[in-house]
Amino acid sequence: MKTLSLFALMIFCSAFAFSQSKKVAVCCSQSTSSTQMFAMLASDKKFVLSHPNPKPYHFQSSIGKAITYKTADGKDANAFEMKAKKSTNNWLLVIHEWYGLNDFIKHESEKLYDDLGDVNILDLDLYDGKVATNRDDAGKYMQAVKEDRAQAIIKGAIAYVGPKAHIATIGWCFGGGWSLQASILAGKQDVACVMYYGMPEQDVNKLKTLNGDVLGNFGNKDAWINPKVVAKFETDMKAAGKKLELHQFDADHGFANPSNPIYDSQATKDAYGYTLAFLKPRLK
Repeated sequence: MKTLSLFALMIFCSAFAFSQSKKVAVCCSQSTSSTQMFAMLASDKKFVLSHPNPKPYHFQSSIGKAITYKTADGKDANAFEMKAKKSTNNWLLVIHEWYGLNDFIKHESEKLYDDLGDVNILDLDLYDGKVATNRDDAGKYMQAVKEDRAQAIIKGAIAYVGPKAHIATIGWCFGGGWSLQASILAGKQDVACVMYYGMPEQDVNKLKTLNGDVLGNFGNKDAWINPKVVAKFETDMKAAGKKLELHQFDADHGFANPSNPIYDSQATKDAYGYTLAFLKPRLK
């Protein structure tokens, strides 16, 4: 496989290598954030085509309810909330994939709710009510996310759960990168972050502000969040003096989504087991 040299400061642009026969380098400015980098992937046809249109998925939660809360920019945000049976300060903020806050994410959240026990769960909606039923719309919605608005939604959620909350985060794909950003924004309230094949933060100084540990579930066949990107993340976390529990599977990007043809049931099972084992002691 031919390797193209990239700008040294922007090694993360290797995540934009889309072909198995050659790699295409995308030049990124030094001011491009990790979340903006990931959003740029929606411009690439191969990335879009790697996400098939999701199968119809219907789930009705008997636990959760839709809510709204005020955001840091003075607007309202949507969320889906599952309150613990007994009062607790443990909160898990869940951030959706590029399709949006759909029934699949709510189902995954309820499974986490059942398996973790003593925890409140809040599914955030970074798309402000838009949910994609096809990959083309998903790409448009992901690209349309403004970083300031997404941060305002997350900060609003942190304010909503309150200053005494112990906050863990989890997300997949688009939400995997934003899970890490949410943990950074949570400051001292952050106790744990789980990211599934999301774009890591490349600024070591920002990683230094993390309060909790990070668990990363990544696929070695991922052409975007590829092993080089993951290796740099591991190096950066060490440089920041932060703990990263890293699990890499012989699987592709999106391996934990059953609507994807490359869904890997064993990798999904293993990653979920690692996720529970990581979160439980940190959400006591």
